[in-house]
Amino acid sequence: MLKVILFSLLAAQNCFSFETETQLDAYYSAFGAYFTLSGAEIDKLGKKSESEIYAHLLKNIYKPKNLVLEASFNPLPYAGTAVKRSWRNFYDNAQITRNFNYVSAVTAGFEEPWALSIFLGNVAEFESKKKKFEGKRKGYSGILFDFGDYHIKDNTLIYDKWMQGELKLKGEYLTQERNLSYSFRIGAKTHDNPYIKDSFFFGIRRSRTDFQKRGAWYENCGIDFSSHFSIKDSRPLRHYLLIEKKYPFKDRYAFSLGAGFVWDSNKKYGNFSGKDKRSELQFILRPNLEF
Repeated sequence: MLKVILFSLLAAQNCFSFETETQLDAYYSAFGAYFTLSGAEIDKLGKKSESEIYAHLLKNIYKPKNLVLEASFNPLPYAGTAVKRSWRNFYDNAQITRNFNYVSAVTAGFEEPWALSIFLGNVAEFESKKKKFEGKRKGYSGILFDFGDYHIKDNTLIYDKWMQGELKLKGEYLTQERNLSYSFRIGAKTHDNPYIKDSFFFGIRRSRTDFQKRGAWYENCGIDFSSHFSIKDSRPLRHYLLIEKKYPFKDRYAFSLGAGFVWDSNKKYGNFSGKDKRSELQFILRPNLEF
């Protein structure tokens, strides 16, 4: 279905404004195609404060003008499944305590290895102070649908045709002084595999890297939090928390180190073979390089 939509849009280039964008990251890499349904270019709003960005996106959330198609891949989370599958002794020896395996610690937090996404809503672009900084500086508001065919549990791939729909406010803003990204979302996720519970969820993420530090407490830090609850009875199924500290360099690179946890309830999964009946807590340690 996604291929048909993309082919139809590409065949109608004269009616749609079209551009592409690539994102490379150790945890989340993606290639996206952006279409404006009206045939005009993506809204360019100049220099805006963070509060003005939120206001503009929320004001226009029910008037979709843009379509985004994206294919994404999560390299390190998938690598964790490869290590467990192909080098099991190494993986087992990485288990330091019941809640800390250093392979899982650097790969945990993502429930799928890859996905296809369809976003319908509004995309707005904001200026950077210097033209040479042409990284992502877009805001998004609208409805996002994600699809995939595998689920990750304890660094093991499980076949599962899943679908997720959410109402989302998201953006990334690159300037001379800082990189800022944020995401607010609420939605639901369904699974074709009968042993994985369907859920509804909410999540927030905010990350800021300052290259000209002023000493404020909110500089060079990030937080990512989400909670999932059973659609059937509203019981908590999953909580995820990651807190990051950034260490920027003058050439606009930054090393980040995140720490946190992911908790999965014993109610989330059915009778998978060998499953521990207790709820599971896994500590996360996430080094990364931003550029």
